[in-house]
Amino acid sequence: MDRDFNQIIDRHNTNSLKYDFALQRGKSADILPMWVADMDFQAPTAVCSRLEELSRFGIFGYSDNQTSYFDAVLNWYQKHFNWTAKKEWILRTPGVVFAIAAAIRGLTEEGDAVLIQEPVYYPFSSIITQNKRKKIINPLVNKNGHYEMDLDDMEQKIIDNHVKLFLLCSPHNPVGRVWTLDELEAVGNLCQKHGVIIVSDEIHSDFTFEGHTHYVFASVSDAFAQNSVICTSPSKTFNVAGLQISNIFVPNPNLRKKVKDAIAATGYCEVNYFALAACETAYREGETWLNELRKYLTDNLHYVYAYLMKYLPEIRLVEPEGTYLLWLDCRNLKMTEKERIDAIENKGKLWLDTGSMFGEAGTGYERINIACPRATLEECLNRLRKAFS
Repeated sequence: MDRDFNQIIDRHNTNSLKYDFALQRGKSADILPMWVADMDFQAPTAVCSRLEELSRFGIFGYSDNQTSYFDAVLNWYQKHFNWTAKKEWILRTPGVVFAIAAAIRGLTEEGDAVLIQEPVYYPFSSIITQNKRKKIINPLVNKNGHYEMDLDDMEQKIIDNHVKLFLLCSPHNPVGRVWTLDELEAVGNLCQKHGVIIVSDEIHSDFTFEGHTHYVFASVSDAFAQNSVICTSPSKTFNVAGLQISNIFVPNPNLRKKVKDAIAATGYCEVNYFALAACETAYREGETWLNELRKYLTDNLHYVYAYLMKYLPEIRLVEPEGTYLLWLDCRNLKMTEKERIDAIENKGKLWLDTGSMFGEAGTGYERINIACPRATLEECLNRLRKAFS
């Protein structure tokens, strides 16, 4: 194996957002953090070796990437998603959230309506309002533990509010849906019908569980490609979020110019020196590591299933189709959110992302990150059991 995923690595005192800022965020020093979506695993050996090599060189001047970088990115998406993209479509940014904000500024005006499907990754909401756009919510529908899009409600919201842009989360964070081809076609046709541009956050695309296939939204049809911005990054896949690199695909030249101009208006022009190397190396040499990781995450998922059924049957796990984030339905606990958070944080000494952070539709849920060694996951679940004992 490239890495031993059972290895416990102490991340304290490394300026880790996950481990070193509990007190600053009002948590106890002995709390176990299972909230933020980064992994407790070392990146692929090849990536670390390449960064060590660059560090030894010792000159960290302005840098850009060569053709080999684009080849690595394009080959990854061709091999893993059967999508033939082009070099000129790619805009590089320090992150997907940065790119989404730039797309909103470049493709809409202040006061325009932007639609999201809550419960959803909470920066979606803040990006819209902080850029003085109008947030429109098309809630996902939980049908017996399986989330679906409400397309009738979506169309009515688009019409009533003159929606200009839709933020698609694919795969979906936090509910774990991997949208089917039929679902993507339906939502894509609806947006085309009403002239709504789609910005698709596909940062978790490399994590799908058996039986589920991720489709890059722009690969569904040429028409969809011309009406979309596809946000990708190696950050979640290879645990390099701190290096800040994302590849944003914009096939339509007119949309691409608008997004590019919005990025330029921030003063951002050069990508991180180490990030370029990490991204290229990961896409060239990280596949074996990723395959091993996927197997490990699947085993972790099965462990959570079994544990909840045995010890916490009142907590229902929404079956994940993708990502390494689990969505726990805690409504059967019959507790208020304040009571539940108090039990989790003060009795269980556990730090999760509570569901209401993802919108009103997330009330009664908790999100948990299982990208950690098994021993850490066991400790997490034992603390969760203690919280509700």
